[in-house]
Amino acid sequence: MDSNKRRFLSAMTAGAALIPIVGVNTATAGIIIRNNDEDDRKGMVGKRYAMVVDLRKCVGCQACTVGCSIENQTPIGQFRTTVKQYEVTLNDGSKATQEVKSFMLPRLCNHCENPPCVAVCPVQATFQREDGIVMVDNSRCVACAYCVQACPYDARFINEETLTADKCTFCAHRLEKGLLPACVETCVGGARVIGDLNDPSSQINRLLVENRDDIKVLKPEENTLPHVFYIGMDERFTSHIQAQSAIYDPKGV
Repeated sequence: MDSNKRRFLSAMTAGAALIPIVGVNTATAGIIIRNNDEDDRKGMVGKRYAMVVDLRKCVGCQACTVGCSIENQTPIGQFRTTVKQYEVTLNDGSKATQEVKSFMLPRLCNHCENPPCVAVCPVQATFQREDGIVMVDNSRCVACAYCVQACPYDARFINEETLTADKCTFCAHRLEKGLLPACVETCVGGARVIGDLNDPSSQINRLLVENRDDIKVLKPEENTLPHVFYIGMDERFTSHIQAQSAIYDPKGV
């Protein structure tokens, strides 16, 4: 059985649905995780990429998980992005009014303005491009896992095949060709939107303005200034994210 079929079956057992990605060949980790070329470290100068996730549209189908896994050829059971499901107990102090609810939350690297993973890397393998995308140079990475531990969003892992740090790259190799990241293209509900914050006419800027009172980020107290923004995140749930374990919690994210 070839690697694409095995990845598909692995993701399907995690409850995912496959939506094909049109017009792009899959790439190996060695291509996506850049080398030490100076131009690769600059990225797309003048842009600042970010993502908005509209939780009102997310149906938890895991199409994003499958699309990312096939596009980026991550090892079986390791994921750069996925949708976690949490279960929390809501109450007003009285046992009689306790209510158990579940909610879904797409997770990925937050491509922070102040990424702690960059600061702790002893060999400068983790770096941030001028367009805001945080990358890993796997020709430098020694798999010390300092960056894995430093990330407050549990968005990094040591790739079992490359033996280097791995994470979401916003599919930088696709963005550079004018294409959408795999997770955005495969999202059946249109819940994920990526764009350039430096472009005032971009869709992401319009969403941020239109929903300014409903925009939230994960763990703002960490002062990382994350650039994955959520719409429709109930504040009653956010306080539970750090304390509660996810019901569906695959390796990698």
